[in-house]
Amino acid sequence: MHNLENNIILIVDDNPTNLAVISEALIDAGLEIAVATSGENALKQSTYDPPDLILLDVQMSGIDGFVTCEKLKDNPLTHDIPVIFMTALHDTADKVKGFNLGAVDYITKPFQQEEVIARVCLHLKMRNLTKKLEEQNIQLKQFTEELEQRVTQRTAELSESLNDLKQAQIQLVQSEKMSALGQLVAGIAHEINNPLSCISGNVDHIEEYFHDLLEHLQLCQQHCEHPEIEVHAAKIDLEFLIEDIPKIIDSAKLGTKRIRDISNSLRTFSRADTTYKVLADIHEGIDSTLMILQHRLKANDTRPAIKIIKQYGKLPLVKCYLGQLNQVFMNIIANAIDALDESSQGRSFADIEQVPNIITIKTESIDNQNLIIKIKDNGKGISSEAKSKIFDYLFTTKSVGKGTGLGLSISRQIVVEKHGGFLSCESVLGEGTELAIAIPIT
Repeated sequence: MHNLENNIILIVDDNPTNLAVISEALIDAGLEIAVATSGENALKQSTYDPPDLILLDVQMSGIDGFVTCEKLKDNPLTHDIPVIFMTALHDTADKVKGFNLGAVDYITKPFQQEEVIARVCLHLKMRNLTKKLEEQNIQLKQFTEELEQRVTQRTAELSESLNDLKQAQIQLVQSEKMSALGQLVAGIAHEINNPLSCISGNVDHIEEYFHDLLEHLQLCQQHCEHPEIEVHAAKIDLEFLIEDIPKIIDSAKLGTKRIRDISNSLRTFSRADTTYKVLADIHEGIDSTLMILQHRLKANDTRPAIKIIKQYGKLPLVKCYLGQLNQVFMNIIANAIDALDESSQGRSFADIEQVPNIITIKTESIDNQNLIIKIKDNGKGISSEAKSKIFDYLFTTKSVGKGTGLGLSISRQIVVEKHGGFLSCESVLGEGTELAIAIPIT
Protein backbone atom coordinates (compact mmCIF):
# COMPACT_ATOMS: atom_id res chain seq x y z
CA MET A 1 0.00 0.00 0.00
CA HIS A 2 2.53 2.56 -1.14
CA ASN A 3 4.99 1.94 1.70
CA LEU A 4 2.32 2.56 4.36
CA GLU A 5 2.75 -0.85 6.03
CA ASN A 6 4.86 0.50 8.89
CA ASN A 7 2.39 3.23 9.78
CA ILE A 8 0.18 2.70 12.84
CA ILE A 9 -3.43 3.92 12.89
CA LEU A 10 -5.05 4.35 16.31
CA ILE A 11 -8.80 3.72 16.21
CA VAL A 12 -10.70 5.35 19.10
CA ASP A 13 -14.34 4.24 19.53
CA ASP A 14 -16.40 2.96 22.47
CA ASN A 15 -18.63 0.91 20.15
CA PRO A 16 -17.20 -2.62 19.68
CA THR A 17 -19.09 -3.10 16.41
CA ASN A 18 -17.62 0.06 14.85
CA LEU A 19 -14.16 -0.94 16.08
CA ALA A 20 -14.49 -4.37 14.48
CA VAL A 21 -15.68 -3.00 11.12
CA ILE A 22 -12.99 -0.34 10.84
CA SER A 23 -10.22 -2.58 12.14
CA GLU A 24 -11.06 -5.37 9.70
CA ALA A 25 -11.16 -2.98 6.75
CA LEU A 26 -7.78 -1.46 7.58
CA ILE A 27 -6.11 -4.80 8.29
CA ASP A 28 -7.40 -6.17 4.99
CA ALA A 29 -5.80 -3.13 3.32
CA GLY A 30 -2.46 -4.12 4.85
CA LEU A 31 -2.33 -1.43 7.50
CA GLU A 32 -1.22 -1.82 11.11
CA ILE A 33 -3.69 -0.71 13.77
CA ALA A 34 -4.06 -0.02 17.48
CA VAL A 35 -7.36 0.47 19.33
CA ALA A 36 -8.66 2.50 22.29
CA THR A 37 -12.18 2.35 23.68
CA SER A 38 -12.23 5.78 25.38
CA GLY A 39 -10.80 9.24 25.04
CA GLU A 40 -8.79 8.77 28.21
CA ASN A 41 -7.13 5.60 26.90
CA ALA A 42 -6.46 7.27 23.57
CA LEU A 43 -4.57 10.11 25.28
CA LYS A 44 -2.45 7.65 27.32
CA GLN A 45 -1.62 5.46 24.31
CA SER A 46 -0.81 8.41 22.07
CA THR A 47 1.56 9.85 24.65
CA TYR A 48 3.26 6.52 25.36
CA ASP A 49 3.51 5.27 21.78
CA PRO A 50 2.44 7.99 19.30
CA PRO A 51 0.62 6.62 16.23
CA ASP A 52 0.92 8.04 12.72
CA LEU A 53 -2.81 8.80 12.43
CA ILE A 54 -5.86 8.75 14.73
CA LEU A 55 -9.40 7.79 13.74
CA LEU A 56 -11.43 9.43 16.52
CA ASP A 57 -15.15 8.89 17.25
CA VAL A 58 -16.92 12.10 18.25
CA GLN A 59 -19.70 10.71 20.48
CA MET A 60 -18.16 8.64 23.28
CA SER A 61 -18.89 8.18 26.94
CA GLY A 62 -16.49 9.96 29.25
CA ILE A 63 -14.66 12.70 27.36
CA ASP A 64 -15.97 12.98 23.85
CA GLY A 65 -13.99 13.23 20.63
CA PHE A 66 -13.87 17.02 20.62
CA VAL A 67 -12.31 17.20 24.09
CA THR A 68 -9.94 14.35 23.26
CA CYS A 69 -8.79 16.14 20.09
CA GLU A 70 -8.29 19.37 22.00
CA LYS A 71 -6.08 17.61 24.56
CA LEU A 72 -4.13 15.86 21.83
CA LYS A 73 -3.36 19.20 20.17
CA ASP A 74 -2.37 20.75 23.50
CA ASN A 75 0.27 18.06 24.08
CA PRO A 76 3.60 18.73 22.26
CA LEU A 77 4.13 14.94 21.91
CA THR A 78 0.84 14.44 20.02
CA HIS A 79 0.25 17.85 18.55
CA ASP A 80 1.30 16.92 14.99
CA ILE A 81 -0.60 13.60 14.74
CA PRO A 82 -3.36 13.92 12.09
CA VAL A 83 -6.86 13.34 13.52
CA ILE A 84 -9.81 12.13 11.39
CA PHE A 85 -13.18 12.36 13.11
CA MET A 86 -15.70 9.51 12.75
CA THR A 87 -19.26 10.67 13.35
CA ALA A 88 -22.91 10.22 12.42
CA LEU A 89 -23.39 13.98 12.91
CA HIS A 90 -24.11 15.93 9.76
CA ASP A 91 -24.35 19.36 11.37
CA THR A 92 -21.98 21.81 9.64
CA ALA A 93 -21.30 23.58 12.95
CA ASP A 94 -19.96 20.33 14.44
CA LYS A 95 -17.69 19.82 11.46
CA VAL A 96 -16.38 23.37 11.67
CA LYS A 97 -15.79 22.89 15.39
CA GLY A 98 -13.75 19.77 14.66
CA PHE A 99 -11.64 21.53 12.04
CA ASN A 100 -11.06 24.44 14.40
CA LEU A 101 -9.77 21.97 17.03
CA GLY A 102 -7.21 20.68 14.54
CA ALA A 103 -8.85 17.73 12.77
CA VAL A 104 -7.75 17.11 9.18
CA ASP A 105 -10.85 15.27 7.91
CA TYR A 106 -14.29 13.71 8.66
CA ILE A 107 -15.65 10.20 7.99
CA THR A 108 -19.40 9.87 8.33
CA LYS A 109 -21.28 6.83 9.54
CA PRO A 110 -22.34 4.40 8.20
CA PHE A 111 -18.84 3.71 6.88
CA GLN A 112 -17.91 3.07 3.27
CA GLN A 113 -14.77 0.91 3.53
CA GLU A 114 -13.24 2.14 0.27
CA GLU A 115 -13.75 5.75 1.36
CA VAL A 116 -12.24 5.09 4.79
CA ILE A 117 -9.18 3.38 3.33
CA ALA A 118 -8.74 6.10 0.68
CA ARG A 119 -8.93 8.93 3.21
CA VAL A 120 -6.63 7.13 5.67
CA CYS A 121 -4.05 6.40 2.96
CA LEU A 122 -4.23 9.98 1.69
CA HIS A 123 -3.57 11.50 5.10
CA LEU A 124 -0.84 8.96 5.90
CA LYS A 125 0.92 9.92 2.69
CA MET A 126 0.52 13.59 3.58
CA ARG A 127 1.83 12.84 7.08
CA ASN A 128 4.83 10.97 5.67
CA LEU A 129 5.52 13.75 3.20
CA THR A 130 5.28 16.29 6.00
CA LYS A 131 7.74 14.29 8.13
CA LYS A 132 10.07 13.96 5.18
CA LEU A 133 9.81 17.68 4.50
CA GLU A 134 10.50 18.46 8.16
CA GLU A 135 13.55 16.19 8.11
CA GLN A 136 14.76 17.87 4.95
CA ASN A 137 14.16 21.27 6.52
CA ILE A 138 16.22 20.22 9.55
CA GLN A 139 18.97 18.96 7.25
CA LEU A 140 18.76 22.16 5.23
CA LYS A 141 18.97 24.23 8.40
CA GLN A 142 22.00 22.23 9.55
CA PHE A 143 23.58 22.58 6.13
CA THR A 144 22.86 26.33 6.15
CA GLU A 145 24.39 26.69 9.61
CA GLU A 146 27.45 24.69 8.53
CA LEU A 147 27.70 26.79 5.37
CA GLU A 148 27.42 29.99 7.38
CA GLN A 149 30.12 28.74 9.74
CA ARG A 150 32.32 27.87 6.78
CA VAL A 151 31.67 31.24 5.18
CA THR A 152 32.41 32.99 8.47
CA GLN A 153 35.57 30.94 8.93
CA ARG A 154 36.64 31.51 5.33
CA THR A 155 35.90 35.21 5.60
CA ALA A 156 38.00 35.40 8.76
CA GLU A 157 40.81 33.52 7.00
CA LEU A 158 40.60 35.82 3.99
CA SER A 159 40.50 38.87 6.25
CA GLU A 160 43.55 37.60 8.11
CA SER A 161 45.32 36.86 4.83
CA LEU A 162 44.45 40.33 3.53
CA ASN A 163 45.74 41.88 6.73
CA ASP A 164 48.93 39.82 6.47
CA LEU A 165 49.30 40.96 2.86
CA LYS A 166 48.82 44.59 3.86
CA GLN A 167 51.38 44.23 6.63
CA ALA A 168 53.81 42.56 4.23
CA GLN A 169 53.28 45.36 1.70
CA ILE A 170 53.82 47.99 4.38
CA GLN A 171 56.96 46.22 5.58
CA LEU A 172 58.23 45.87 2.01
CA VAL A 173 57.55 49.53 1.25
CA GLN A 174 59.16 50.57 4.52
CA SER A 175 62.17 48.33 3.96
CA GLU A 176 62.67 49.48 0.38
CA LYS A 177 62.12 53.08 1.38
CA MET A 178 64.66 52.93 4.19
CA SER A 179 67.14 51.02 2.05
CA ALA A 180 66.88 53.50 -0.84
CA LEU A 181 66.90 56.49 1.50
CA GLY A 182 69.83 55.11 3.47
CA GLN A 183 71.89 54.54 0.33
CA LEU A 184 71.01 57.97 -1.06
CA VAL A 185 71.73 59.86 2.15
CA ALA A 186 74.89 57.88 2.89
CA GLY A 187 76.09 58.60 -0.64
CA ILE A 188 75.34 62.32 -0.30
CA ALA A 189 77.07 62.45 3.08
CA HIS A 190 80.10 60.70 1.62
CA GLU A 191 80.23 63.07 -1.36
CA ILE A 192 79.92 66.07 0.98
CA ASN A 193 82.65 64.84 3.32
CA ASN A 194 85.35 64.56 0.65
CA PRO A 195 85.37 68.23 -0.49
CA LEU A 196 84.43 69.32 3.03
CA SER A 197 87.57 67.73 4.47
CA CYS A 198 89.59 69.45 1.79
CA ILE A 199 88.00 72.86 2.47
CA SER A 200 88.24 72.46 6.24
CA GLY A 201 91.91 71.47 6.07
CA ASN A 202 92.77 74.32 3.69
CA VAL A 203 90.95 76.88 5.87
CA ASP A 204 93.13 75.82 8.79
CA HIS A 205 96.25 76.24 6.62
CA ILE A 206 95.03 79.62 5.33
CA GLU A 207 94.53 80.80 8.89
CA GLU A 208 98.07 79.67 9.80
CA TYR A 209 99.57 81.20 6.65
CA PHE A 210 97.73 84.47 7.23
CA HIS A 211 99.18 84.82 10.72
CA ASP A 212 102.68 84.17 9.31
CA LEU A 213 102.19 86.71 6.51
CA LEU A 214 100.78 89.24 8.97
CA GLU A 215 103.85 88.90 11.19
CA HIS A 216 106.10 89.30 8.15
CA LEU A 217 104.11 92.34 6.97
CA GLN A 218 104.38 93.96 10.36
CA LEU A 219 108.17 93.42 10.34
CA CYS A 220 108.38 94.97 6.89
CA GLN A 221 106.40 98.00 8.06
CA GLN A 222 108.70 98.41 11.04
CA HIS A 223 111.97 98.22 9.11
CA CYS A 224 111.08 99.59 5.69
CA GLU A 225 109.42 103.02 5.57
CA HIS A 226 109.13 103.61 1.84
CA PRO A 227 106.49 106.05 0.47
CA GLU A 228 105.40 103.63 -2.25
CA ILE A 229 104.62 100.98 0.34
CA GLU A 230 102.54 103.42 2.36
CA VAL A 231 100.63 104.52 -0.75
CA HIS A 232 99.88 100.91 -1.69
CA ALA A 233 98.79 100.10 1.89
CA ALA A 234 96.34 102.97 1.79
CA LYS A 235 95.12 101.94 -1.64
CA ILE A 236 94.23 98.39 -0.52
CA ASP A 237 93.03 99.56 2.90
CA LEU A 238 95.51 97.30 4.65
CA GLU A 239 94.16 97.94 8.13
CA PHE A 240 90.67 96.79 7.03
CA LEU A 241 92.09 93.65 5.39
CA ILE A 242 94.05 92.78 8.51
CA GLU A 243 90.86 93.16 10.57
CA ASP A 244 88.44 91.48 8.10
CA ILE A 245 90.40 88.44 6.88
CA PRO A 246 90.26 86.66 10.29
CA LYS A 247 86.49 87.23 10.26
CA ILE A 248 86.27 85.69 6.80
CA ILE A 249 88.31 82.72 7.99
CA ASP A 250 86.08 82.31 11.07
CA SER A 251 82.99 82.51 8.88
CA ALA A 252 84.40 79.82 6.55
CA LYS A 253 85.18 77.61 9.54
CA LEU A 254 81.64 78.14 10.87
CA GLY A 255 80.21 77.26 7.44
CA THR A 256 82.26 74.05 7.21
CA LYS A 257 81.13 73.13 10.74
CA ARG A 258 77.51 73.69 9.68
CA ILE A 259 77.97 71.48 6.64
CA ARG A 260 79.65 68.82 8.79
CA ASP A 261 76.71 68.93 11.24
CA ILE A 262 74.28 68.47 8.35
CA SER A 263 76.35 65.56 7.02
CA ASN A 264 76.41 63.96 10.47
CA SER A 265 72.64 64.45 10.76
CA LEU A 266 72.14 62.74 7.42
CA ARG A 267 74.23 59.78 8.54
CA THR A 268 72.43 59.63 11.90
CA PHE A 269 69.04 59.76 10.21
CA SER A 270 69.86 57.01 7.70
CA ARG A 271 71.47 54.54 10.09
CA ALA A 272 70.91 51.10 8.55
CA ASP A 273 70.75 49.15 11.83
CA THR A 274 67.74 47.12 10.65
CA THR A 275 69.00 43.67 11.65
CA TYR A 276 69.44 44.31 15.37
CA LYS A 277 68.76 46.97 17.94
CA VAL A 278 71.48 49.28 19.21
CA LEU A 279 71.72 51.73 22.09
CA ALA A 280 70.94 55.17 20.74
CA ASP A 281 70.27 58.76 21.78
CA ILE A 282 66.65 59.53 20.84
CA HIS A 283 67.24 63.28 21.03
CA GLU A 284 70.03 62.92 18.49
CA GLY A 285 67.61 61.19 16.14
CA ILE A 286 64.95 63.90 16.56
CA ASP A 287 67.52 66.66 16.04
CA SER A 288 68.85 65.01 12.88
CA THR A 289 65.28 64.83 11.54
CA LEU A 290 64.70 68.50 12.30
CA MET A 291 67.97 69.36 10.57
CA ILE A 292 66.83 67.55 7.40
CA LEU A 293 63.41 69.27 7.54
CA GLN A 294 64.95 72.69 8.29
CA HIS A 295 64.18 73.99 4.78
CA ARG A 296 60.46 73.28 5.33
CA LEU A 297 60.42 75.01 8.71
CA LYS A 298 61.79 78.29 7.34
CA ALA A 299 59.56 81.19 6.32
CA ASN A 300 58.12 81.08 2.80
CA ASP A 301 55.79 83.14 0.60
CA THR A 302 52.65 82.08 2.51
CA ARG A 303 53.73 82.07 6.16
CA PRO A 304 56.46 83.02 8.67
CA ALA A 305 58.86 80.38 9.97
CA ILE A 306 57.44 77.54 12.05
CA LYS A 307 58.64 77.66 15.64
CA ILE A 308 60.04 74.48 17.20
CA ILE A 309 59.72 74.15 20.96
CA LYS A 310 61.80 71.36 22.48
CA GLN A 311 60.84 70.10 25.91
CA TYR A 312 63.41 67.34 26.22
CA GLY A 313 63.45 65.30 29.40
CA LYS A 314 66.42 63.43 30.76
CA LEU A 315 66.54 60.17 28.81
CA PRO A 316 68.83 57.17 28.99
CA LEU A 317 70.15 55.53 25.87
CA VAL A 318 67.42 53.39 24.34
CA LYS A 319 67.88 50.05 22.63
CA CYS A 320 66.09 50.50 19.32
CA TYR A 321 66.24 50.61 15.53
CA LEU A 322 67.13 54.31 15.42
CA GLY A 323 67.08 54.53 11.62
CA GLN A 324 63.48 53.31 11.58
CA LEU A 325 62.44 55.52 14.50
CA ASN A 326 63.91 58.47 12.62
CA GLN A 327 61.56 57.62 9.78
CA VAL A 328 58.66 57.74 12.26
CA PHE A 329 59.83 61.19 13.46
CA MET A 330 60.15 62.30 9.84
CA ASN A 331 56.59 61.16 8.96
CA ILE A 332 54.99 62.78 12.02
CA ILE A 333 56.88 66.08 11.87
CA ALA A 334 56.35 66.35 8.10
CA ASN A 335 52.61 65.79 8.65
CA ALA A 336 52.63 68.51 11.31
CA ILE A 337 54.29 70.92 8.85
CA ASP A 338 51.67 70.02 6.23
CA ALA A 339 48.91 70.70 8.76
CA LEU A 340 50.38 74.11 9.63
CA ASP A 341 50.83 75.01 5.96
CA GLU A 342 47.16 74.16 5.40
CA SER A 343 45.99 76.17 8.43
CA SER A 344 48.06 79.17 7.21
CA GLN A 345 46.18 79.39 3.91
CA GLY A 346 44.04 82.50 3.72
CA ARG A 347 45.74 84.13 6.74
CA SER A 348 48.00 87.15 6.62
CA PHE A 349 51.57 87.21 7.95
CA ALA A 350 50.46 89.58 10.70
CA ASP A 351 47.70 87.21 11.84
CA ILE A 352 50.07 84.25 11.89
CA GLU A 353 52.72 86.21 13.79
CA GLN A 354 50.16 87.01 16.50
CA VAL A 355 49.35 83.30 16.85
CA PRO A 356 52.51 81.67 15.46
CA ASN A 357 52.72 78.19 13.97
CA ILE A 358 54.33 75.95 16.60
CA ILE A 359 55.48 72.34 16.75
CA THR A 360 56.18 71.19 20.30
CA ILE A 361 58.32 68.10 20.86
CA LYS A 362 58.27 66.70 24.39
CA THR A 363 60.14 63.66 25.68
CA GLU A 364 60.04 61.99 29.07
CA SER A 365 60.90 58.74 30.79
CA ILE A 366 58.22 56.93 32.79
CA ASP A 367 59.70 55.07 35.77
CA ASN A 368 62.78 54.27 33.68
CA GLN A 369 60.64 51.66 31.90
CA ASN A 370 59.07 53.45 28.96
CA LEU A 371 59.95 56.41 26.80
CA ILE A 372 57.25 58.83 25.65
CA ILE A 373 57.72 61.20 22.70
CA LYS A 374 54.91 63.67 22.02
CA ILE A 375 54.85 65.76 18.82
CA LYS A 376 52.11 68.40 18.75
CA ASP A 377 51.12 71.07 16.24
CA ASN A 378 48.64 73.92 16.71
CA GLY A 379 47.00 73.51 13.29
CA LYS A 380 43.35 72.93 12.45
CA GLY A 381 43.15 69.45 13.98
CA ILE A 382 41.24 66.51 12.49
CA SER A 383 37.73 65.12 12.91
CA SER A 384 36.85 62.16 15.14
CA GLU A 385 36.05 60.06 12.07
CA ALA A 386 39.43 60.79 10.46
CA LYS A 387 41.22 60.22 13.79
CA SER A 388 39.75 56.71 14.02
CA LYS A 389 41.22 55.85 10.59
CA ILE A 390 44.46 57.82 10.70
CA PHE A 391 46.69 54.74 11.05
CA ASP A 392 44.77 52.66 8.47
CA TYR A 393 46.54 51.38 5.39
CA LEU A 394 46.25 53.88 2.47
CA PHE A 395 44.05 56.31 4.46
CA THR A 396 44.99 59.98 4.07
CA THR A 397 43.31 63.31 4.73
CA LYS A 398 45.52 65.04 2.15
CA SER A 399 44.47 65.90 -1.38
CA VAL A 400 45.32 63.66 -4.34
CA GLY A 401 49.02 63.72 -5.10
CA LYS A 402 50.03 65.04 -1.66
CA GLY A 403 49.69 61.91 0.45
CA THR A 404 49.89 58.13 -0.01
CA GLY A 405 48.32 56.99 3.25
CA LEU A 406 51.41 54.89 4.01
CA GLY A 407 53.40 57.18 6.34
CA LEU A 408 51.48 56.65 9.58
CA SER A 409 50.62 53.00 8.87
CA ILE A 410 54.35 52.33 8.39
CA SER A 411 55.09 54.38 11.52
CA ARG A 412 52.65 52.34 13.59
CA GLN A 413 54.16 49.10 12.35
CA ILE A 414 57.65 50.29 13.30
CA VAL A 415 56.55 51.44 16.77
CA VAL A 416 54.19 48.55 17.61
CA GLU A 417 55.67 45.52 15.86
CA LYS A 418 59.38 46.40 15.80
CA HIS A 419 59.60 48.05 19.23
CA GLY A 420 56.65 46.65 21.22
CA GLY A 421 55.30 50.14 21.88
CA PHE A 422 52.20 52.07 20.86
CA LEU A 423 51.37 55.06 18.69
CA SER A 424 48.31 57.16 19.51
CA CYS A 425 46.65 60.32 18.22
CA GLU A 426 44.75 63.04 20.06
CA SER A 427 43.18 65.91 18.17
CA VAL A 428 40.65 68.68 18.73
CA LEU A 429 39.26 70.59 15.77
CA GLY A 430 40.60 74.13 15.83
CA GLU A 431 43.28 73.36 18.41
CA GLY A 432 45.72 70.98 16.71
CA THR A 433 46.92 67.40 16.77
CA GLU A 434 49.28 65.48 19.04
CA LEU A 435 50.84 62.11 18.26
CA ALA A 436 52.40 60.16 21.11
CA ILE A 437 55.05 57.48 20.64
CA ALA A 438 55.75 55.12 23.53
CA ILE A 439 58.50 52.47 23.43
CA PRO A 440 60.14 50.36 26.13
CA ILE A 441 63.53 51.64 27.17
CA THR A 442 64.98 48.12 27.37
